[in-house]
Amino acid sequence: MNQRRLFSKCISSWKSFSTRMGFEPTRAEHNGLAVHRLNHFSPPLPVLNLNMVDSQYYLPNDVGISALDCSEAFRLLSPREKMYAHYLSRAAWYGGLAVLLQTSPESANIFVLLQRIFRKQTPAQLEKDATAAGLSSEEYQAFLVYAAGLYANMGNYKSFGDTKFIPNLPKYKLEALVKASQAFQEQPTEMKALWDSCSCLIYSLEKRQKQLGLGDKGITTYFSGNCSLEDAELAQKFLDSKKLSAYNTRLFKRENGGKACYEVRLASAEQKDCVVDGECQSCCGSFNFEDKEFSVKRGDYSPLMEKVASNLQQAQAFAANENQRKMLEEYQRSFTLGSIEAHKEGSRYWIKDKSPIVESYIGFIESYRDPFGSRGEFEGFVAIVNKAMSERFANLVSSAEVLLPELPWPQDFEKDTFLKPDFTSLDVLTFAGSGIPAGINIPNYDDIRQSEGFKNVSLGNVLAVAYATQKEKLTFLEEDDKDMFIQWKGPSFDVQVGLHELLGHGSGKLFVQDDNGEFNFDQTKVINPESKQLVSSWYHGSETWDSKFTTIASSYEECRAECVGLYLCLNKQVLSIFGNEGQQADDVIYVNWLSMVRGGLLGLEFYTPESQSWRQAHMQARFVILRVLLEVGEGLVGLKEVTGQDGKPDIRITLDRSKISTVGKDAIHRFLCKLQVFKSTADVAGGRALYEGYSTVSDGGSHDFLRLRETVLLRKEARKMFVQANTKIKGDSVELVEYEGTAAGLIRSFTERFEEDAELLEADLLELNKRDATCWC
Repeated sequence: MNQRRLFSKCISSWKSFSTRMGFEPTRAEHNGLAVHRLNHFSPPLPVLNLNMVDSQYYLPNDVGISALDCSEAFRLLSPREKMYAHYLSRAAWYGGLAVLLQTSPESANIFVLLQRIFRKQTPAQLEKDATAAGLSSEEYQAFLVYAAGLYANMGNYKSFGDTKFIPNLPKYKLEALVKASQAFQEQPTEMKALWDSCSCLIYSLEKRQKQLGLGDKGITTYFSGNCSLEDAELAQKFLDSKKLSAYNTRLFKRENGGKACYEVRLASAEQKDCVVDGECQSCCGSFNFEDKEFSVKRGDYSPLMEKVASNLQQAQAFAANENQRKMLEEYQRSFTLGSIEAHKEGSRYWIKDKSPIVESYIGFIESYRDPFGSRGEFEGFVAIVNKAMSERFANLVSSAEVLLPELPWPQDFEKDTFLKPDFTSLDVLTFAGSGIPAGINIPNYDDIRQSEGFKNVSLGNVLAVAYATQKEKLTFLEEDDKDMFIQWKGPSFDVQVGLHELLGHGSGKLFVQDDNGEFNFDQTKVINPESKQLVSSWYHGSETWDSKFTTIASSYEECRAECVGLYLCLNKQVLSIFGNEGQQADDVIYVNWLSMVRGGLLGLEFYTPESQSWRQAHMQARFVILRVLLEVGEGLVGLKEVTGQDGKPDIRITLDRSKISTVGKDAIHRFLCKLQVFKSTADVAGGRALYEGYSTVSDGGSHDFLRLRETVLLRKEARKMFVQANTKIKGDSVELVEYEGTAAGLIRSFTERFEEDAELLEADLLELNKRDATCWC
């Protein structure tokens, strides 16, 4: 079934119901498509099973699932702080549902299908019906893992890697389970229509649907299906001309009398496009730009943004100070009107809110999953300060002005003044979105970061469980390195996260000429250390890092921050701040560099040979660093292809620890300087040539990376999922409701998270999805 026919079939189903109520890639790709087709017959031939599908397209039954523990941190909060955390969490969870609509055409409908099933029956209760419907215990567990995966990723594409995942059981078995459920028995017509609306896309592994991407490279709902890279570039020029940020927008293209017309849609509770209370003039309207018609409209995700704004308003009553109150006021205005300027103003108050007990941030933040690299995915987090670890990060902040001059670029390429940020270790209470990172450096607005400051956070209870590794699952290392890796992975990652966030993302200057013609640097004196000539390029007016470097911006910046971490972790003062002295400090350095090399090899999982594209910014960054370290030679890093004990292909990584501080440091010094110079000077051509060159995955040269990729896929381990607690108001107090670290526990956390207004919320999601259904063809 081709792409257009598949979408058309599903669209007709959407319109029919009321919204009220580790193989080798080439062989695996072939087998995956075969299984996709055969699973649409009921029942399939007995010899067929999903093991034929490349394992990257489903989640294994033994995938790691852990509960994020914040019980002690929450217990120590005052009643007022608990109430503040509760309403912020509610705002985050409601806003996080927008990610379903930002991910794929079918994600929202699958979510509603699962919610309706599990609202009527717990996973334990549903198991009886599953058995009666003919599912084995393994097949039922596969269904639970799929459901948990959809909740954890807020869609049916992995948040880390952007590949689609499908249920690891035949379609006819899943259909039998859906029809046996109590929800289906009570509302057969509506549930059948809901199943029909998404079942074909749940299992589809057509070429374009295997990963997120723009045009023929994948699926995206940031752009209508008829948009190309050229359309994205034109829209960015239009937004720049209007001084509008792309962060909270989506782009829809249509033809009108043979002329291309574009709708830029802002995320907002307000649906009116005229001037409304709280603004001097509306950014909405119709405009002609380069002989194309553009319209700017409000109202994307409107009912969800209304919920966000309402809960932020309720949180204001429990704010600890004026900065928090004004911050929430501006955020509320942002989500009501679709104003990024209001969100930036709220972010300014957020920066001023130093060392709060309850920390939070919310909005359209990270642009990793926009194929063009400019639009933000919604996320919101609420977390509680871990005072002991925060003290170490505070000491790192105090040392920053001494450490920054050690970075390999000239002083002119560093910010005029280092604005000391908050840097805290937090225990996550709530993180709504498609995934949970280990650390964050925000806000992402260049003008604020350059002149007003930022904050860093390390998510302690995430780190505690995310990177725990069993020795038998630790791939590609020599046996002698495995025990050391396990022992020092945690301490080394604390150091790397601290340096990456504070002095990686927090360093470096952008050369800018503003709208008044004023420069923030002396263009008659500043020399480019690469060309040895005067700096000849810079950012103009409203241009930003993201708007200039677009598709490579996120990964390039992650690579720069990772290099800063590698480079400065060699500093004994830094290691001492984190309690590492003597031999322990040397071991932490070794494991940190070894972890980066291994990360670069593992990154090959996130490369798609067919489209020659990367699907994950951080993993691309680590692969680039691996290439840099391999290129320098001198025996620093080695990748040896071997046969494993199981008789299958394997790889062994070697790292000469005696050469890290010499050969390794020099290589990173040169590369990091180039990264910063191209970034500072807005040299897109130079930056692209450098970064895309090292990002190339080929079968030529000293290493056959395409063959190594097959081995990486053969031995890959699924990424862990996290179960988060809920908060509920009982009388005048807030209680914490925790769940077990299993697929069933993760599912229950989501069904209970929205139980008070479930039917209305589900109807809103279906209506929002239905409204744009024809746009994805």
